[in-house]
Amino acid sequence: MKVSLVQMNSQNNKAENLKTAAAMIEKAVAEEKPDLIVLPEYYAYLGEGRDNIHDNGEAFPEGESYKLMSGLAARHGVTIHAGSVVEKHGNNHYNTTVVFGPSGDEIARYRKIHLFDVDVPGGMSYRESDTISRGQDVVTYKVGDVTVGCAICYDIRFPELFRKLRDAGAEVIVLPAAFTLMTGKDHWETLARARAIETQTYFLAVGQVLSHADGKKWCWGHSMVIDPWGHIVAQCSDRVASTSARLDLDYVGHVRRNVPVAQHHVLA
Repeated sequence: MKVSLVQMNSQNNKAENLKTAAAMIEKAVAEEKPDLIVLPEYYAYLGEGRDNIHDNGEAFPEGESYKLMSGLAARHGVTIHAGSVVEKHGNNHYNTTVVFGPSGDEIARYRKIHLFDVDVPGGMSYRESDTISRGQDVVTYKVGDVTVGCAICYDIRFPELFRKLRDAGAEVIVLPAAFTLMTGKDHWETLARARAIETQTYFLAVGQVLSHADGKKWCWGHSMVIDPWGHIVAQCSDRVASTSARLDLDYVGHVRRNVPVAQHHVLA
């Protein structure tokens, strides 16, 4: 199974962000021919203000990003794990991943469970719950015979979610993110590698990079593919870019046989 991770610097112009995402997907398909392509959190719109965020959200399946990603998946016969966008559903708004299979059909929808309400070092405050409602469901999907688990950004700090994904059969876990620079420089790699080691899965952590919000907020980037032993096998640098890796799914079984932690849990 081959994967391509697309690292973006999304801004508050939805049309331009979607144009960039489509171009980067087309490039990855042409150069890498992956089975799975992953975009970052809030790839379609990364801006500020409750009204702006809600106005740039969309209902499914009629939304712009939904139609675009469905069409790209069908055109290229590839699975697209479409980062996340703001989903309008009734009176609620969710931070939602939609996954499109090679036919272009929706095969998974995950609404972010853990919302980012944090005062980070340096004085910047984030209150995701002011604009976003909380999801509830643990979600997996299939790429061929491979089970893939879904998470988003701040979820990475809650290992109980990843244990549930492992228990649901996940061999690969995907985490789109817009991880902040101040926390990312110290925690991003450590947390991602820990989740890969704990779950003995391939862990795909796909981030936004550089500044947004007129330079007031910065994302860490460093999108990476981590193997079940915790080694980084592919990584982006500090720029808009993509990286690809071939996942050896037999290695997942090898690691799990050698260190069978799933059989040794004591606490529920």
